[in-house]
Amino acid sequence: MPKLSVTQISNQIEKEIAGFKTSIKTKTVGEIIEIGDGVAKVGGLSNAMYAELLEFPKSTFGLALNLEKNSLGAVILGNDKHLKEGDEVKSTGNLLTVPVGEELIGRVVDPLGRPLDGKPKIQTKKRYPIERIAPGVIKRQPVNTPLQTGIKAIDSMIPIGRGQRELIIGDRNTGKSSIPLTTIINQKKEKVICIYVAIGQKDSFVARFVATLEKFGALDYSIVVSSSANSPAALQFLAPYAGCAMGEYFADTGKDALVVYDDLSKHSWAYREMSLLLKRPSGREAYPGDIFYLHARLLERAVKLNSKNGGGSLTALPIIETQEGDVSAYIPTNVISITDGQIYLEPDLFYAGVRPAINIGLSVSRVGGAAQIKAMKQIASKLRLDFAQYRELAAFAQFSSDLDETTQSQLDRGARITEILKQDWDKPTSVEHQVLVIWAVTNGFVDEVEMAKINLWEEKYLQHMETKHSSLIKTIKTEKELSDKLEKQLQKATTKFNEANPALLKPLEETEETEKK
Repeated sequence: MPKLSVTQISNQIEKEIAGFKTSIKTKTVGEIIEIGDGVAKVGGLSNAMYAELLEFPKSTFGLALNLEKNSLGAVILGNDKHLKEGDEVKSTGNLLTVPVGEELIGRVVDPLGRPLDGKPKIQTKKRYPIERIAPGVIKRQPVNTPLQTGIKAIDSMIPIGRGQRELIIGDRNTGKSSIPLTTIINQKKEKVICIYVAIGQKDSFVARFVATLEKFGALDYSIVVSSSANSPAALQFLAPYAGCAMGEYFADTGKDALVVYDDLSKHSWAYREMSLLLKRPSGREAYPGDIFYLHARLLERAVKLNSKNGGGSLTALPIIETQEGDVSAYIPTNVISITDGQIYLEPDLFYAGVRPAINIGLSVSRVGGAAQIKAMKQIASKLRLDFAQYRELAAFAQFSSDLDETTQSQLDRGARITEILKQDWDKPTSVEHQVLVIWAVTNGFVDEVEMAKINLWEEKYLQHMETKHSSLIKTIKTEKELSDKLEKQLQKATTKFNEANPALLKPLEETEETEKK
């Protein structure tokens, strides 16, 4: 390499100096004043925003929740053992966001979008803020498309529509989580993306839930957001908002999404814990004053968008755990007032073997028939009437041994309806099959079937209709209503089936004369 002259060197230096540009970058930096129990008091960040992401030492992040005059209160998103007073805290200037997109489907993640399933890191193109203002009325349209759960009692009498918020409420161990599980499994043919948010659940429960989804092939269109019982309260607080943001992405792209919050009771407890540690004033049952707004701003994000905004939907199924069946407690009444109806699971029914243990009298859907196909609407009104009469008569029948023939027949019909509505969680029923079975029971075709053989009758009846009368099922599926012609065909087919299966019917009763002999 040739040696440079002094002139050449000086020219080069002048050129470098002329091209040198300086830029000033400012960072707002504060320090930890107090820390403990996952909560930090930070000074020096006077321009911090509510819900802003703060950077603590060793790649630890926190969330600013209390904005005071000379300091702010932040919750630590993760382990805080290595943090101490005097540590530097940086303001990021960004609100907390989570990754969203198709890449999350089939994965188990924490509320920050980090994988929990041992698979590679998720690379997504978009991120959504966890807190987002719910769409206004101009962007919405009425709920008019059914979300088929595959559960006969729900789809017929407590229908859920796409874009609805339907609360599932009941005591511990009454089968609350099995309803959304059956619903998710049933979405395989419905093209609905499902997000299951586990809040404060045991790791073993979440692992079983994920294994069940895998077994039924439901993880192929599902996302599981888990913040288990051993997670910090801050992550349990963020979990439902993160799940909602992931669901909103699909709704914004014109798809249908379902998000399950299991459960919001534990979410309330996590928020109460955080609020008390942040020294916020407490109110009823030690909950902070904004506990209602906590769930209102989450559940109001459920939406059925109009065609101008893509026509997508986000359906919410929040779950609330009651204590001793007390639906009038603080958190249950709050969430009941926000949602579009509730499905109440009764412990007495559960222990009596009625599964799902849905109390039809206390359960309601405020969307109603708008979320049903016409065929289901045609048969559901008679089903509700028969069931209501049965409940009323059953309460009085226990005090009387002598019942007239009409009353006894109504009781028999009601008992058979109850038996028909029993269903295992792993056996979702298509809406066409539901229409067939409910039509048969409400039109008296099950009245002569022996009580112990009703489930067997249902199984064989559906097999018979699929093999011998598949055209009728296809007609229900395509036309979605029961015409007079179709009903006559169903009557003929069902009568022939009963005649061909006498073993399923009640044995002939002996006459009085035979008894005397």
